[in-house]
Amino acid sequence: MANTQGPQGNHDPAGSTQMFRAFVDEAPAGRQAAATGGGPRIGLIVGIVAAVAIIAAVAWLALK
Repeated sequence: MANTQGPQGNHDPAGSTQMFRAFVDEAPAGRQAAATGGGPRIGLIVGIVAAVAIIAAVAWLALK
């Protein structure tokens, strides 16, 4: 277990304050990465639309 102390000098046996601070410091970077992760998602949507269009075209040709 970590023997860390909080800003007031209180003993924090679980180290939760240190873990919380690491989470808070890391959170904006995680949100920014999630916000800029639209590229692969757009590619996936375009791929699905293209696949549906191809299947529809093949079905239309088969039933014609």
